[in-house]
Amino acid sequence: MKKKILLGFGGLLLSSVLAFGQETMSPAKPQNAPVVITGATIHIGNGRVINNGYIAFDKGKITAVGEGSAPAMAGATVIDAAGKQVYPGFICPVTTLGLVEIEEGARGTVDDTETGDLNPHVRSLIAFNTDSKVIPTVRSNGILLAQPTPEGGTISGQSSVMMLDGWNWEDAAYKKDIGIHLTWPVARAPRGRRGFGAAGQSQESPADRAQKQMDAINSLFAQAQAYAAENKHGVNNVRFAAMAGLFNGTKKLFVNADGAKEIAQAVSFAKKFNLQEVIVGGKESYLVLDLLKQNNVPVILKETQALPDKDEDDVYLPYKLPHILQDAGVLYGLTGIGFWRQRNLPFEAGQAVGYGLTKEQALSMITLNNAKILGIDNTTGTLEVGKDANLFVSTGDALDMLTLDVTNEYIKGRNIDLNNKHKMLYKKFSDKYGTAVKL
Repeated sequence: MKKKILLGFGGLLLSSVLAFGQETMSPAKPQNAPVVITGATIHIGNGRVINNGYIAFDKGKITAVGEGSAPAMAGATVIDAAGKQVYPGFICPVTTLGLVEIEEGARGTVDDTETGDLNPHVRSLIAFNTDSKVIPTVRSNGILLAQPTPEGGTISGQSSVMMLDGWNWEDAAYKKDIGIHLTWPVARAPRGRRGFGAAGQSQESPADRAQKQMDAINSLFAQAQAYAAENKHGVNNVRFAAMAGLFNGTKKLFVNADGAKEIAQAVSFAKKFNLQEVIVGGKESYLVLDLLKQNNVPVILKETQALPDKDEDDVYLPYKLPHILQDAGVLYGLTGIGFWRQRNLPFEAGQAVGYGLTKEQALSMITLNNAKILGIDNTTGTLEVGKDANLFVSTGDALDMLTLDVTNEYIKGRNIDLNNKHKMLYKKFSDKYGTAVKL
């Protein structure tokens, strides 16, 4: 009992620590007057750039974009952005942002994994924590939308697109339950970069284990497909019901697969069941470019600032992958690793510029391309009339960590608070030592 009391007190203390300082950062209120940004370099997100341009938005929607003088709008707030740059909000797919707060030593702040191996009915949506202290630090770098994604097991669950500002998950939901996440079985022993096998491996061969997993996946999908084809059900099956969207085209299947063999198997599997598929990871996607293009399968690359898995690979291969996919005509996007490291997403995109992409192609990778893959490009991803006003203003190049400096930020036209815990701590100790600078 004493132990339980102590654990309970520890949890209460942790909750208090996590809540400290958060009360000063309220979610933004709905837009109540037009806003016009003038004199800026505007990056549309589709490759087009407008110099000395303007962008206007009202009631959360973009109403005008152009070059030169902005049209007069009664009651509008005019922001002079001369010398600054305007970008579409960055979109972060396949992330645990909002599901994890502290990785180790605080299990109560980790809600990205469900027990069991086949969980298509699990929804990450309802676990999304809008009070996360990590979210404002990521948002300060221009990332406005994310796809919090469950992990663990063979089928981890469903993901949704969330706005990185809101009172609760209902407020933050941008597009609900867009896809189901599957980790494709690997029929080989785990290997390190130097080729050593992993310790404590099962006596069952990797090929046998992978075959059992694939049999289970095929059986589940076959049953779910048959279930979806029926008009009435004597008994409701929550797993099969959750998968119905895969067969009518309202949900996509996100498949974690890195090896060329696994990617090819996953593409064949999706064709068998006529599914819309997205490859996540795709480290060896460069070996199956024709297959991906012919089957219209997009790839979400994970963190390019890494070494290749194999010693014989080009050490710059991860940096070059976006350009390789671009040249092959394969739709590709980019995400980072985990949750807090997503703040580096624009800088990883910018690094690809040094390895073949143009700056506007790199920008599209984390705006329009990601929006297309997530099925939200009709409302966001570019700065075009009629789309949601998801955008930000930076004094410098947003893909360069030395010059990115977000001064204004909007989600559906709502003026977002740019403060975060990092800025609070910086100011606190700068004040203490007399070295405070304007942030």
